[in-house]
Amino acid sequence: MAPNQEDRAATRRRRQLWAGVLALVGLILLIIGVTVADGVAAWLEVLVAILLLVTSYVVQHLARRTTVYRHDERR
Repeated sequence: MAPNQEDRAATRRRRQLWAGVLALVGLILLIIGVTVADGVAAWLEVLVAILLLVTSYVVQHLARRTTVYRHDERR
């Protein structure tokens, strides 16, 4: 692999890792907000969880986009 391709692969893996971490934290907060928390704290946790899940989706989309739509250097 060329150095540029290795950098892209490393960046993609790092973004996928961050997307997974954000999704995991978001799901944990969502579960706590729905089951354990009460009142304003529950709504706040659910809101933060939804924001984390959406952010995770965006980061994952960016990682996939750079892989799928990258310029082919062999042309």
